[in-house]
Amino acid sequence: MKMSNTSSIIVFSLSGFNATVNYRVALFSLTLLCYCAILVINVCLILTIILDENLHEPMYICLCSLCMNGLYGTAGFYPKFASDLLSDIHVISYAGCFLQVYVIYSYAMVDYSVLALMAYDRYVAICRPLEYHSVMSVRRTAVLVGLSWLVPLCCEVMVVTLTSTLKLCGSHIQKIYCENWSIVKLACSTATANDIVGLIVISFYIGHVLFIISSYIQLIKSALKSREGRRKFTQTCLPHLLCLLNVTVALLFDLMYSRYGSASVPQSVKNFMAIQFLMIPPLLNPIIYGLILTKIRSRMISLYMMAGQRFKLRLQV
Repeated sequence: MKMSNTSSIIVFSLSGFNATVNYRVALFSLTLLCYCAILVINVCLILTIILDENLHEPMYICLCSLCMNGLYGTAGFYPKFASDLLSDIHVISYAGCFLQVYVIYSYAMVDYSVLALMAYDRYVAICRPLEYHSVMSVRRTAVLVGLSWLVPLCCEVMVVTLTSTLKLCGSHIQKIYCENWSIVKLACSTATANDIVGLIVISFYIGHVLFIISSYIQLIKSALKSREGRRKFTQTCLPHLLCLLNVTVALLFDLMYSRYGSASVPQSVKNFMAIQFLMIPPLLNPIIYGLILTKIRSRMISLYMMAGQRFKLRLQV
């Protein structure tokens, strides 16, 4: 899959699909069903928040951003994955591979940035309620949401640019999609700069997790002081904690597999571990919020009942 010059890679091969040959139709059907469910659920939640002015609050704006990010990240994986399942040749162009790396991993970073912002929003709402509207004003919320996208996108530009400068001596990626660490392992020489930058970025997002944990320690201390505080915590913080656990476990699977994966592990297990964070968080996050947050659940039901009634009236006419 490469030309005589080691730096002239034109396509990468994806060997992870070797384990899917005997189940391609079933896997394609499940993939299509999963992607359609992700699209429908996330779009419904986004539209509900946009259309209802009562939901134009920091927490719901952040939730809307989280759902948009889910759509963004899965768009970088599912269409290509679905087409590869039905194909006999599993390759991706050099440019397409780096684009996929950028979209998938910037999606993971944005997820953590938005979850950190949501933790800060809940901290201010519960621990400093009298200051909430001044601290989390519409303008400041817009700036923070913008930064929660801009910083991860810029970080991933740096990572991808650095990886693209490497001279590669191979084109065989042992996954079902392009991943930065898999490309770095194909380098002709040691990639110390890439390792350092990768560790800095990982450390930066571990800092996000520590920030969220410290915020919740303060939240729990404050919530235990009153019945109202406990009610607020249960209603608005529980879904956030579930989403954080959801994405963290899924990303740990992928990170451990990418860096320390054993050759003895079956390829089908490796594939499942690799797509955890692209399958579970985008599907479960909007469901968790839609089911637990009463304000969103009731508004979604009323909006779609109204839409159904209008549709019936049009049919009668």
